[in-house]
Amino acid sequence: MTTENLLRLRPQEDRRLRAGHLWVFNNEVNVAVTPIKGMQPGSMVRIEDCRSGFLGWGYVNPASLICARLLSRSKTQPDAEWILGRLQEALSLRERLYPTPHYRLVFGEGDGLPGLVVDRFEDQLVAQVTTAGMQQLWPTVMQCLQDLLSPKGIYLRNDTSSRELEGLDQYVEEAAGSVPEFGEVLEGDCRFRVPLKEGQKTGYFYDQRKNRDGMLKYVKGARVLDVFSYLGAWGIRAAKAGAASVTCIESSARAGEWITENAKLNDVDIEVRIQDAFEALSELDQAGARFDVVFLDPPAFIKKRKDLKAGLAAYEKINQHGVRLLAPGGILVSSSCSFHLSQEDLRKAIVKALRRTDQRGQLLEVGGQGPDHPVHPAIPETAYLKSLVCRVLPR
Repeated sequence: MTTENLLRLRPQEDRRLRAGHLWVFNNEVNVAVTPIKGMQPGSMVRIEDCRSGFLGWGYVNPASLICARLLSRSKTQPDAEWILGRLQEALSLRERLYPTPHYRLVFGEGDGLPGLVVDRFEDQLVAQVTTAGMQQLWPTVMQCLQDLLSPKGIYLRNDTSSRELEGLDQYVEEAAGSVPEFGEVLEGDCRFRVPLKEGQKTGYFYDQRKNRDGMLKYVKGARVLDVFSYLGAWGIRAAKAGAASVTCIESSARAGEWITENAKLNDVDIEVRIQDAFEALSELDQAGARFDVVFLDPPAFIKKRKDLKAGLAAYEKINQHGVRLLAPGGILVSSSCSFHLSQEDLRKAIVKALRRTDQRGQLLEVGGQGPDHPVHPAIPETAYLKSLVCRVLPR
């Protein structure tokens, strides 16, 4: 075997892979034996330990800090049949979990397919490819998806900034079939029109579904505030579950239209405020508005480790606003999708918010991403979503 399709690790650098992890960092490679600099980004490589012991097959990208991602530990190199098998595994889990075909079908490393995300909206698929290796495999992946599900359309949302780290262009395209502007999601007893081409990320945030299910017991007869509302999933489900009133805050006027349309679709009345969240919360507080339940589901304030300090401050500020707007005994549901913000950091942000508003709290529930976003037990980076439910009381 030539060094062109071989990646040899330095001594002791195989331990993480043997423990189950899938990533190889560029400083773990013995570049004297297998120089990675000239390797083609996305090409398949045999990964070995320092003694030539076989570890598995993966794909390589010399331009990335994560220079290789392991796909298979089998001696047989991954092919179309292997990809189809992984997709079948992923599908069997979702079909076991959900009564209708509305879910995240593939969640990257969690499903053994690093660099690939696929959301299913009945007979439409929206996919995102984030690594050079998966970009090389995409034609085969797409054919396998068609063979497995016969979708009417597959839309590629390759417009994420993470592709830049892999040296990949950003673009969106109709990869197969015909994809409409809107798909539909069934969640609980609600229906949502989802912008497949124009919406955020892959269109819908399936990861919070379990947490939205869990909040229903708190909202009957309650005044509800849904912040960073996007399509209104939190607020509309609360209204459908019997909330006395629902106010949704969203900075995007286009998203505000989607919220209104989804409210009509579900025959509920809500108020939509098109405004920056921090400004809106300040205005509501100054006006003396109070709510019984506040949902905080912001975008990632910490996208990179260097953003940690500023991001922490943002989480502390938004939670302080949320706590201040709660009536005595009110419920705060605070979430973070920033991997670099730990659950403990989010808890501390809430503690600071309670202290600065001179209130006390009770932590009632701890939530994470739904099971269609399976966590790889050896890769903590795949557990990114945190959601804490707190009761806020006067001191």
